[in-house]
Formats: sequence, C-alpha cells, structure tokens
Amino acid sequence: MAGSDHPDQFPWRSGEVDDLPTLGTVIDTLADVSRLPGGPGARLTSVRVLADSFRSEFASTGTPDSVETCDLVTLPYPTKFGLFRASRAIAPFLSITNRMLVIRWAEPDGRRRTLLFEPSDHELGEYTPYFRDLSKGVPSIVKRAVRIVHGDVVSHLDRLGIDPGDVDYLMFDHLHTQDLRRWIGTTAEQSDLGHVTPTFPRAKVIVQRDELAGMAELHPLQRPWYQPSTYRDVPAEAFHPIDGSVILGPGVAVVKTPGHVFGNQTLLLNTSTGIWASSENAIATEALTPVHSRLPGVARWSERWHQEVVLNANTIETTADQYNSLVLEKLLVDRSQRDPRFLQFFPSSELTGRWTNPGTTPTFIHGQIAHRS
Repeated sequence: MAGSDHPDQFPWRSGEVDDLPTLGTVIDTLADVSRLPGGPGARLTSVRVLADSFRSEFASTGTPDSVETCDLVTLPYPTKFGLFRASRAIAPFLSITNRMLVIRWAEPDGRRRTLLFEPSDHELGEYTPYFRDLSKGVPSIVKRAVRIVHGDVVSHLDRLGIDPGDVDYLMFDHLHTQDLRRWIGTTAEQSDLGHVTPTFPRAKVIVQRDELAGMAELHPLQRPWYQPSTYRDVPAEAFHPIDGSVILGPGVAVVKTPGHVFGNQTLLLNTSTGIWASSENAIATEALTPVHSRLPGVARWSERWHQEVVLNANTIETTADQYNSLVLEKLLVDRSQRDPRFLQFFPSSELTGRWTNPGTTPTFIHGQIAHRS
C-alpha cells in the first residue's frame, strides 16, 4: 500500500484540520455526549433528556425524497467483538453484511443533493491491518466460502441511474477499514493503483474533526483498524469536517456518537415509517432491546448485568461513551412496524445468519431502509 503510517505522512495536522471548511446546520439541542458534565452515569442521564427534546425537532424538518439500500459484502467478524461479552455462541466468528444507503433530497432553493452513506471500497478494505493479519494462512477456497460479494458501489449507482459526478457527499460512521483513494482521487502516483482520478469528483467526505485529528497520530488501540498511509496523498479539500451534530437536509442529520471511535457519527433519517438511525455502534437491532433476543446468552447477560444495549466492541477507545451513544440512538428512533419489540436501528454492518456460524442467527433483521416521499 502507498506510504507508511507515520504521522508525518498524514495530510492534516491539528491546525490544518481547523482550517478546513464546514457544512450543515448545527443542532444546538444535541450536545456531544462525551463532553456533557459529570461522570459517565451522569452523562447517560443527560442523554435521555437530550434525546427526548430533539426527536420532535428532527421530525419537523421533513423527509428526504428517497432512501435506497445497496448490499455490498458479507464477511466474517469475531463474535467476541460483535456481541461483546453477551454471546454464548460456540462459533468464534459471525457474519455481517455491509450495506450502502443512497439518500436524495432537495434544498429549499431546489438544488438536488445525493449522499452515499457507507460507500465502502471493500476490495481495498481487505488491506486493513486486522483483516490482513486474520487472512494470513487461510486458503483461498475458504476465503471465498466465508466472504460473499453482493455488488460494488459504482454498479449499484448505475442500477439506480445515478451519475457518480452528481454525488455531493460521502459519509461513513467512522473511517475504520476505509481506503478512499479511488473515490476522491490522489495528488500523486500510487505504488499500487497508479494515477488515481476521482470516481466522485464533486463529492465531499463528511467526517468529524475529532476523527481526522485522531488519525493524524494513531494510538496503539486504533492502529489495527485504520489504513492511514492511504490518506497521505488524498486531497484535503475533498473533506467537509463537522463538529458535533448537524442537519444536512429535510429528514437527514448527522449525530455525533463518540465511543466506538472518538469521532464516531450516526446517520439519522426521517422516513415514511418514522425515524431511523444507522451506525456500527451495534451489529444487530436486537442489541438495542436485548431482552427480546434469542441469540444464545444475550438476553440473560443483559438481565444479569443490567445492560440495556450490547455494543459492537472491536475497539475500546471510550466504552462508556459508546454505551451512552447507543442509548441515544435507541431513544431517537421509532419502533419497527414489522415487529414493535425491535427498533428502527439499521446497523451499517448487520448481523447475518449463516450455517457456518451456529448460534449467531439474528432474531430479527431489517435488511434495508426503503423510502420515497
């Protein structure tokens, strides 16, 4: 891969991050949960109040024109990460399906906007240090059996009739595993890709400033999950950093949900079925109402330890804040119309049952968000 992970190779230092442009309307009623006063318990109490006050405010912003869901890839993931300490499954790995959401809306002046949420380049994502190490020594036939490719970003857009040149924004809940070079281009020749022209020449990457600052010099706990060298030659002007939570358009918001990473963020959508949230703070909607889960051990663990959510815990940057963030997501969304025991939380990487992973078949799955106004 291009470059190294030395901090001097990263295109932003702390001052440069502050100089980048911003966007969106700041949500004054929704504070950064990690910066609320008091300890983590006091912050959790505050989160419950903030969520209640923001729900009606967000619903009043309207709805986007459309939301489409595009399956990208199903791949293995350690059970101990995806279901934290709750699972009693015998399978060391479960399966998760990465999906992209395509959201379109109109600005008040009539301008059309297109946002791609989680447009992962899963081919280049395989070089993430953790997954690269995990695959060492695994025969190719086994890799093909456990990893299922459903489609790629550009092909899905072609199917939807969307020109990549018309895409305005790219957004991820966080930048773990992400290599963006093919999407936003590079300013120099790459040793592995050659000259890279951007697939999305107009698109800006919406990212929390905290994550850009953290990527400039990674902590050892963070290093297995990032590909910092791939950001060495990407154009800084392709990024739109934000501070906290913002409204992007009618029924479209970004909510800062720190914990999984310091700069974690959640996509919030108001649709014809109500409010949805999407992130990777959890890998299954039942992780937000674990008492209703039939996954081995999950409901019992939740009741025994009085845990109201089950985290996706491959990183432990600030676990208490991640818990509080997931509770915030839980309180912002509506209940599923298909089964009101479960919430309209749509994991950006959703737990997917496979015969190879006994004890990890979810009780309930969403599979998609579909909306047209």
